[in-house]
Amino acid sequence: MFALVGGVSTPAIARPAPPATVLATGTTAAGGSVLSAAVPVALPAAARRAPEVYGRATFLLDASSGKALLDENAADRLPIASLTKVMTAYVVLREAKLTDVVQVTGADVSHADDNGGTSADLRPGDRVPVGELLYGLMLPSGADAAHALARTYGPGVEGFVAKMNATARGLGLADTRYVNPDGLPMSGGDGYSTARDQARLAAAALRDATFREVTSTETHSVDATDGHGAYTWTNTNHLLGDPGVLGVKTGFTNAAGYCLTFAADRDGRRLVGVILGEDVSSRRFSTAESLLDWAADDSTSS
Repeated sequence: MFALVGGVSTPAIARPAPPATVLATGTTAAGGSVLSAAVPVALPAAARRAPEVYGRATFLLDASSGKALLDENAADRLPIASLTKVMTAYVVLREAKLTDVVQVTGADVSHADDNGGTSADLRPGDRVPVGELLYGLMLPSGADAAHALARTYGPGVEGFVAKMNATARGLGLADTRYVNPDGLPMSGGDGYSTARDQARLAAAALRDATFREVTSTETHSVDATDGHGAYTWTNTNHLLGDPGVLGVKTGFTNAAGYCLTFAADRDGRRLVGVILGEDVSSRRFSTAESLLDWAADDSTSS
């Protein structure tokens, strides 16, 4: 556990899930994956010595086996800021074709600007293929892109949010509730999730090749066409470039703190982690690097 003193979190000595758990994989009626009840398994003694972690909650999953490697308050319901956009992308990839074209409206642009959201700098009137707009959603964390996609594939933002929540239920994410497609604060109350639920979601989303391609891209440029102007989007995830890293998503609001969903393929294993409520932006990345290196060590996987 950690304590907040003067707004700075002291480290928790991270410990594996006590005991570590295997999250059994099943299939929903709609064909989606669901990680179900946890089954206790024993971990070697060396695996109990994990790196220090900070923030309100941390979870690390070996998605290849379903084994939970580390759990610090991972069942606590917390705001998740722009990690919300992982579900937005996941739903869009099931609703849309990559060649579909979405017309950007003034309302999409003003939604990001008026609510203090990060933006993909979309221009009203541009007609952008879904396959390109996903980069604008995930790399610069464009709230304008989230609004445009949700409005189109709800149809309507409220209809889309209902699909997000239905998808969460289908994946067995019982401690997750979405109120919008971007994670921005809402006057009626923010949504919430847990570090564990977000790791499960990321593990499911990363099975999609397009999702993996988008989230593992550092910079993506779109040439101008008759339908839209030129765009260049840079990923906010500073882990990219490290061995096997696949992204996945950064997030921040005052209520949520600095958040990170991260993943990497190491030695034939897919590791997926989530950090929620960190006080220091850069520290979430260094913590994630330490956790990936620790989990990839033979002593934690034997």
